[in-house]
Amino acid sequence: MKRNEPSQLKPERHQFFSSCPTGLEAVLSDELKTLGVKEARPTRGGVSYAGPLELCYRINLESRIASRVLWRVFHGPYRSEQDVREATYSLPWAKWFGSHHTMKVKVSARRCPLKSLDFVTLTIKDAICDKFRALTRRRPTVDTHKPDIRIEAFLDATHFTLYVDTSGEALFKRGYRRGAVAAPLRENLAAGIIRLSDWRPDQILLDPMCGGGTILIEAAHMAQKVSPGLGRAFTFEHLSWFDPTVWRTLRETSRAEQRQDLGLRIYGSDSHGSALNHARENLSAAGLADLVRLSEMDFVQLTPPASEGILITNPPYGVRMGDLGEFYVQMGSVLKQQFAGWRVYILTADLGLPGQIRLAESRRIPLFNGALECRLFEFKMVKGTMRRTRKRI
Repeated sequence: MKRNEPSQLKPERHQFFSSCPTGLEAVLSDELKTLGVKEARPTRGGVSYAGPLELCYRINLESRIASRVLWRVFHGPYRSEQDVREATYSLPWAKWFGSHHTMKVKVSARRCPLKSLDFVTLTIKDAICDKFRALTRRRPTVDTHKPDIRIEAFLDATHFTLYVDTSGEALFKRGYRRGAVAAPLRENLAAGIIRLSDWRPDQILLDPMCGGGTILIEAAHMAQKVSPGLGRAFTFEHLSWFDPTVWRTLRETSRAEQRQDLGLRIYGSDSHGSALNHARENLSAAGLADLVRLSEMDFVQLTPPASEGILITNPPYGVRMGDLGEFYVQMGSVLKQQFAGWRVYILTADLGLPGQIRLAESRRIPLFNGALECRLFEFKMVKGTMRRTRKRI
């Protein structure tokens, strides 16, 4: 069976795939273009692109939207598990990492005709280990919890793709989260929502149900140009082609471009003191304790800090809010009476929220917070009524 040749260290153009929360593919594509990607190709769940190996350094360091950066090392047709084994064995694994490294293999599929993905996973793992044994008489050990090297495979109905994960821990794990709240908003989803809102650092930003403060932190770091990957390690640092000099220069440049003393006007509030304590811990860990203003306040008592601004929030679920039906009515009243002149963005898994708060949305954007299907609703608040008169979708 004819297959594509495995990727080598030359030529300099390599294939990558960056995953992201479903619904943010176009946002990620636009971001990648600002980070040096010449041609980005969005697809469901992420974006494909090409460039030199060093490109993955910058994407891992600076992308606020990506979940991972995967280096594609093989793509070709298959019909059986034996085809998968042969393709995997053909790759020069020992040129990319050492037998002393630990590894993990993860397989996902769509319309795959093979009977067992667990068997496919074992086939790939054994092929890599057998290749190492043949060349070095040693093999990597498997660590499913905290491996040095992560191998990802994807199979559709006819083709098989192998990736080396250059990120390691998911990129939305920025490292500042200290206090935990129920059903936390993922950091890269929060960053994507901020981009969708078109918020600018010279505008007021308010999250009146801020929980652990994720939206507030992502906005402040975005304004300050704080690269989200500065405080963490990456898998590409274990790979043979890693250049520590290039990496050090990239990080030093990133630090030099940070902006301080911007006079940011970012506000957060929550009706639960425990949630605010978590937010304070997270803000402190992110270096933002003195830059974001927090207050303990129920949403129905809220008054805006200015005549116009951007309100972005992810309302908590019924466990914290009690009677959501009554709360939604009160929310709509507060927005209509107090927030004329504001743009409001609400992320919720309740797809009927506009009808319950009795406001007509100007946009509804499908998004996923992990596996949870949500909608981001935009409301442009104007004086008078925005009561829904059209049929709900």
